[in-house]
Amino acid sequence: MAAPEPAPRRAREREREDESEDESDILEESPCGRWQKRREQVNQGNMPGLQSTFLAMDTEEGVEVVWNELHFGDRKAFAAHEEKIQTVFEQLVLVDHPNIVKLHKYWLDASEAGARVIFITEYVSSGSLKQFLKKTKKNHKAMNARAWKRWCTQILSALSFLHACSPPIIHGNLTSDTIFIQHNGLIKIGSVWHRIFSNALPDDLRSPIRAEREELRNLHFFPPEYGEVADGTAVDIFSFGMCALEMAVLEIQANGDTRVTEEAIARARHSLSDPNMREFILCCLARDPARRPSAHSLLFHRVLFEVHSLKLLAAHCFIQHQYLMPENVVEEKTKAMDLHAVLAELPRPRRPPLQWRYSEVSFMELDKFLEDVRNGIYPLMNFAATRPLGLPRVLAPPPEEVQKAKTPTPEPFDSETRKVIQMQCNLDRSEDKARWHLTLLLVMEDRLHRQLTYDLLPTDSAQDLAAELVHYGFLHEGDRMKLATFLESTFLKYRGAQA
Repeated sequence: MAAPEPAPRRAREREREDESEDESDILEESPCGRWQKRREQVNQGNMPGLQSTFLAMDTEEGVEVVWNELHFGDRKAFAAHEEKIQTVFEQLVLVDHPNIVKLHKYWLDASEAGARVIFITEYVSSGSLKQFLKKTKKNHKAMNARAWKRWCTQILSALSFLHACSPPIIHGNLTSDTIFIQHNGLIKIGSVWHRIFSNALPDDLRSPIRAEREELRNLHFFPPEYGEVADGTAVDIFSFGMCALEMAVLEIQANGDTRVTEEAIARARHSLSDPNMREFILCCLARDPARRPSAHSLLFHRVLFEVHSLKLLAAHCFIQHQYLMPENVVEEKTKAMDLHAVLAELPRPRRPPLQWRYSEVSFMELDKFLEDVRNGIYPLMNFAATRPLGLPRVLAPPPEEVQKAKTPTPEPFDSETRKVIQMQCNLDRSEDKARWHLTLLLVMEDRLHRQLTYDLLPTDSAQDLAAELVHYGFLHEGDRMKLATFLESTFLKYRGAQA
């Protein structure tokens, strides 16, 4: 007969269960009912000006997100600038990059007591870079070189994207507290909204936004010219250099709870054994902003070339056109290969050639590499990604009709953020042979399927249909040309056969 559990232990377990239930209570929901705010507060890094951040549930996707609130006490001043605030957040929603924490949705909530800007951002469950480095330091004395290269490449890819916008988006608060890590190794930069939003706010609304630098322990991330001259992209490069140094040495020792000294930074630099890594970091930390390289040029630095450019380009090309191939194409191709066949051969004078055979290639590593490229861990060095441009007013999606019982301001139209990895299309004649019936199947990158049906009109074109699907949030903008080309080939195939 088992002994009964001690009463204090059972009481503690009940208390933990009660706390867990309290944290999962739904406190509020968005106007459309999709986002549900919970009681549990989360720390998603150093986000200046945010009065509260809560864990929330996306009931449509079934994933956790972050519910952020920015409070304004002056209701009249808020109402006077409401349209400008909306315009700023419309631009921020368009910022879409795999290495930037995504802002999914926003809406405004005004009452007699005050006003709020509520916005939903991506939840990065593995925590900040600072937390990860602290955990790593307990078990290791140095950072793995491959991980360091992957992280630097992803951060620079995000900065290059932001700095290439028109006008450039300057982060201005890049520290190891505002960089996050996903469970799959993907790096995400957070707090991008802060600088662009605070700079756009009129003086009478700036009270919720703290303009001063953050706590003393993060002062070393800011360049010498910070606050004395107008911010430029070189500000972010200096901060990135400090992040890269901290990633390499795991921790830059501070003097107690005060700021990190110049001597501590110098010791950390001198401790680097790789001369290429040291030179890479030093050029980012140049005191003269004009001497710091751009994020785009840093992507080409010799220290970051972990993957051969041809292999990287082939992987990106494969993923971009994967919708044209069967889902298990890699597995089927590898099964059909002769493992004894020669993959590559290097001729040598007066000696037998050096050969590599397929048996020496790990196909499991190939699948993992393709998955990492798909997740954004290996971005293209000289990419030409879509820039976040503002939507013309005539193309701006209409506001949703919502119940007045919820927050009074409707949410903007939702846009698709997932990419398509596979497309299938069929055309069938109607019974009277007068129309074509289109059935389109899209397989998204999270393996969810989306099926659409439509009766084609004589005036419909593949380009117009693809643009309309993007406009109504069924398709990512980056997949518009792919779908248009795919539909065009389908139309020619079926209509040509009936001609």
